[in-house]
Amino acid sequence: MAICFLSPLKPITPTTSLTTSLNPKKPNILRCNFALPIITTTEPEPVFTSVRSFAPATVANLGPGFDFLGCAVDGLGDFVSLRVDPSVHPGELSISDISGTKSLSKNPLNNCAGIAAIATMKMLNIRSVGLSLSLEKGLPLGSGLGSSAASAAAAAVAVNELFGRKLEVKDLVLAGLESEAKVSGYHADNIAPAIMGGFVLIRSYDPLELMSLQFPVEKDLIFVLVSPDFEAPTKKMRAALPAEVGMSHHVWNCSQAGALVASVLQGNLVGLGKALSSDKIVEPRRAPLIPGMEGVKKAALEAGAFGCTISGAGPTAVAVVDSEDRGVEVGERMAEAFWKEGKLKAVAMVKRLDRVGARLVGSVPR
Repeated sequence: MAICFLSPLKPITPTTSLTTSLNPKKPNILRCNFALPIITTTEPEPVFTSVRSFAPATVANLGPGFDFLGCAVDGLGDFVSLRVDPSVHPGELSISDISGTKSLSKNPLNNCAGIAAIATMKMLNIRSVGLSLSLEKGLPLGSGLGSSAASAAAAAVAVNELFGRKLEVKDLVLAGLESEAKVSGYHADNIAPAIMGGFVLIRSYDPLELMSLQFPVEKDLIFVLVSPDFEAPTKKMRAALPAEVGMSHHVWNCSQAGALVASVLQGNLVGLGKALSSDKIVEPRRAPLIPGMEGVKKAALEAGAFGCTISGAGPTAVAVVDSEDRGVEVGERMAEAFWKEGKLKAVAMVKRLDRVGARLVGSVPR
């Protein structure tokens, strides 16, 4: 367990770095308050001329875990390239290029990656050099796969690595939350797993407290992700949610969320899938807004998936299985159902759990 007190009068105890394996027998806990911490009064020197980072896609909510459960998915995500740029004013950030989409602003104050990068620079007290950032979008916008979080996570990690990895995981999550708060709302169920990898539970938002849930390494967990040609903006999908819920649904969802966490820690795919499919609060409001979703869930279960639900705010549907072969079959049935029930073309992908999170993938030394 690691607790971070951001007041200068209280100590900061060590936490797990990006490259350290978390204890599989005990959930790792990170606690921070909302304010961006002042990490050091001494400005660090860049240790690289340029870096390249990657952050994975994420599945938020996982059924009954609305805004407090999420996990990272391997093989999908965004890349950020960052370099020291003498043409950029010292202490400032410029976005030089964005590929993979034409919908994002190059104004760093209105861009997920830019906001997170600037927040990280502030933590590091960067004043003497200017930076230039290039974003490569591997995730479509409004897909339910944590597109904004992947950009923010990759950017925060890139800045941290460029200056010698002075920040800890908790600091990077806070920087990413600065971005998420301005883009899609103050929720960490995408940004935390995008940075930390694996499954993450947000135990509290005030103060922010994160718990890493270790799925057994010897067990196989396969995600089937089926993305239809349909955009479901997070803000629109959040607006569809009820302001209040009845006690019976509250109790039900709490029990399912508890069962899901227990199943993750045990590596119990049957229990995980059952809990994943059992949300009575959020999914019933969002599914009707995604053409064909109810039929897609039924098709996934009939094809042998342990469970199926909406990934994040949607429209991507996520199912869990125990083998890639089964995943391919389930994905085909789900894509067919999207067309049959919702008249939407869909792409099916079979992916594994990303246990690493955002990381450095390339660098040029000074």
